[in-house]
Amino acid sequence: MADAPQTTPDAHVEDRARPDHPDDPGAFDDAAIRQARNSAAFWAATGTSRGHEVIRRRGFLAVLGGKRAGTRFLLQEPDLDASELAELTELAGRSTGPVDAEDPFSSTDLSHLGMRNWQMPVMVRPPGPVPSPAMEVIRVQQAQELETAERIVIEGFELTRFTPYRPGELFPATLTEQPGVDVFLAVLDGEAVGAGVTVVHDGVGSHYWVGTPSAHRSRGAGRAVMLGSLAPIANLPVTLTASRLGRPLYESLGYTAVTSSTWWSSQ
Repeated sequence: MADAPQTTPDAHVEDRARPDHPDDPGAFDDAAIRQARNSAAFWAATGTSRGHEVIRRRGFLAVLGGKRAGTRFLLQEPDLDASELAELTELAGRSTGPVDAEDPFSSTDLSHLGMRNWQMPVMVRPPGPVPSPAMEVIRVQQAQELETAERIVIEGFELTRFTPYRPGELFPATLTEQPGVDVFLAVLDGEAVGAGVTVVHDGVGSHYWVGTPSAHRSRGAGRAVMLGSLAPIANLPVTLTASRLGRPLYESLGYTAVTSSTWWSSQ
């Protein structure tokens, strides 16, 4: 999040009517921990590149942003103790912007913060070959390419908190200099039509902010971004947190839902 539910290729709206159920509950612990650690690595990198304070505790990682970015919590363990929960509550209470939290263990009750919550499946793909995408996918290297990816994600996820647009606020110029972070663009007929981020941490890859602008949905851009960004990490296990509408695409690419992550948001 987040600034929005992540990893949605051709739809940005999460169906929150009912929780998702894991296909393989037995894989719960490993998948939840992998996703927790990778999400923490991604948001620590994002916070660092934005110049935000990053707080690390046994049970959670917090990134303290301002009015637009807000405060984000990444729960790292299923058993926050009383002092950790009290600190999280205090940090949320003094946030000047939106508050978001991800709990891949779905074990910590944050209802006392007055936030809405929903669930999304955590999916895992084992190492394996990746087909070539149907359109060009490039790894972002230039400042203009990063700004293009930023604009696509803001529009695709309808991140109203980042409007009016300020270049580098969502994806700072130093984001791709953070260890393990890469940004990708799908290009069709010379025009960027999709974007996404991958993070490699501790031998596991994961996807974030896979999105397309409304004018280019249902043209295969989401699939192309997924395939193009998977290719460099095909030898690793890869996780993601999926929207309900994005799940069929991920399943077609070899991902399996193994548990559910609970997301909390003040917006």
